[in-house]
Amino acid sequence: MRVRHATKAGRGVAAAAMAAGLILGLAGCGGEGQQPQQDKPKGTTAAPRDTASGNAQPQSEEPAEPIAVLKGQDGFELAITSAERDAGGFLTVKGSLKNTSEKGRAVPVGTRGNETEVLKHGNSLGGATLVDTQGKKRYYVLRDTDGRPLTTTGLDILGSGESAAVFMQFPAPPAGTTEVSLQLPTFDPATIKLS
Repeated sequence: MRVRHATKAGRGVAAAAMAAGLILGLAGCGGEGQQPQQDKPKGTTAAPRDTASGNAQPQSEEPAEPIAVLKGQDGFELAITSAERDAGGFLTVKGSLKNTSEKGRAVPVGTRGNETEVLKHGNSLGGATLVDTQGKKRYYVLRDTDGRPLTTTGLDILGSGESAAVFMQFPAPPAGTTEVSLQLPTFDPATIKLS
C-alpha cells in the first residue's frame, strides 16, 4: 500500500513539473518579436504570421550587392551575387539575369552552349564556364545523369526591366583559388571572388 501511494505522489509531482514547464515555455514563446511599436528600431518590420498554422512567412529579402556584372547582347545583364563552396566539393554561383532594354527580349539561346546533351534540355545557362587562370583549369557547369545542366533552365522571354533569379553549379576549384573568371556565351567575362 505504501509503495502504491509513493508512486502516485511521484506521478503527481512529475505532472505538476511538466505543467509548470509547459506554462513557462508558452509564456516565453508568446512574447517573441512582440516589442512595443515605439521600441522597434527604425527600418525593421516584424515578419507576418500565418494565423492558420502558426508558421512564420518568409520576408522578402533585399537584393544582395553584386560581386560582378556581366554585360550581354541585346541589353541583358547578369549580376552575380554569390559564389560559394559547399562541403560536397561544389561551387554554386547565384545571381540575377535582367533585361535592361526597352522591350521584351528572348534570352539568347547561345547561353546554353553547344554541347549536344545540354541542347536537348532547352534554354539554360549550361554554356557557363569558370576559368582558374592560376591553376590553369576550366570548369564546366555540372550535369545530372540524364545530361541536364545543374543550372537555371526554361529561360524564355524577359520583359523590359524584368529579371530572373539564376544559379549555376560547378566543381569547386581548390581551396587556394580565391577568384575565377566567369564566362557565359554572348556575355563579356567577369572576375568573381569565391567564398
